[in-house]
Amino acid sequence: MLSPEAVLELLPGHPAAVMFIGAADTGKSTYAMDVARVALEQGKVVGYVDADVAVDTIAPPACTGLRIMRSVDDLDTIADADEIRFVGSTQPKHLVTQLVVSTARLAKHARAEADLILIDTTSIVSGVVGETLKYHKMELSEPELVVGLQRGSELEPLAGMLSRFFDTTVELTTAHPDVSVSPPVVRSERLREALRRHLNGETDRWRVRPTVFAPTLPVGLDLSRLDGVLVGVHDDLDHCLGVGVLGWDGSVLRVETKVGEGMKGLRLGSMRIDRETFAPTPVNLREVMFGF
Repeated sequence: MLSPEAVLELLPGHPAAVMFIGAADTGKSTYAMDVARVALEQGKVVGYVDADVAVDTIAPPACTGLRIMRSVDDLDTIADADEIRFVGSTQPKHLVTQLVVSTARLAKHARAEADLILIDTTSIVSGVVGETLKYHKMELSEPELVVGLQRGSELEPLAGMLSRFFDTTVELTTAHPDVSVSPPVVRSERLREALRRHLNGETDRWRVRPTVFAPTLPVGLDLSRLDGVLVGVHDDLDHCLGVGVLGWDGSVLRVETKVGEGMKGLRLGSMRIDRETFAPTPVNLREVMFGF
C-alpha cells in the first residue's frame, strides 16, 4: 500500500489537494486520516473535506463538512466542523449537482487556510453516476493528486477516465489493511445510528412557517406531506448549522433539531426519517410538492 509519506511526496507544492476515491469499505477515511496525521506531524495545516454524505466523519449524514486542523490533537475533535454544507441525501445519485458544488465550496475554503487539503469522497465509483460525480468533483475542486483505494481492479475504468480528461496524477493502491468489508445490513445500521446521534436526544421543537423553506413551498401544499422530511437548518448567512426533521401534528408544522438557535431558514432534503427507527427512505420533492 502507498504510504502516507509517499502521498505527500507526490504533491507539487503547497497548498495542494488530494482527492481519495474508492468503493465502500476500502478505507478512504482511515487512509486520509493517516495522511493527515503525517502532515500535521510535519507542521502542515490540514483542511479535511468530508464529502462522503453517508458517513458522518465531520458533518451529519446528508451533509458535507470541513475541518481545519493545525495540530495532531485536532484529529481527536475532527467532528467539530468549521463549515457544513447541506446536500439533502445520503444517496448521491439523486443530488449530483448539490454534492459537487458543496464539495468544491469547501475545498475553496480550505485552500484559503490550509497547506494540504484532503477530500474524502463517496463510495460510488462506477457507472454513469459514479463517473459523472467524480468527473465534476475533479473539474471544480481541482485536486493536484487523486489516490484510489481498491480491491481487485474496480477503479481502473474511473482512473483511466480521469487520467484522459485531467492533467492530474492518479495513483491506485490497495485497500487499507485495517478495514474489512461490511455487509450492507451493517452499513445501513451505521447510517441509522449516525442519524440517531444527530437527530435524537436534547432536541427542541420549533414551529415553522411555510415561508422559511428552500425550495419555496407551493401555495396550498398539504403540509402533512412534509412529515418526517430531513431539513438543513440555516442561518441568514447561508451557513448550515446542522440538520433537523419536520413533524406534522395535524395542525402545526414543526422542526425538531439540536441547532435551532440562529435558525433563519430550512432547506428541504430528499429523505424521510422514521422517528422510531431512524431509517431513511428517499423522497422525490417534486412528487411531494406537485404530485408528480
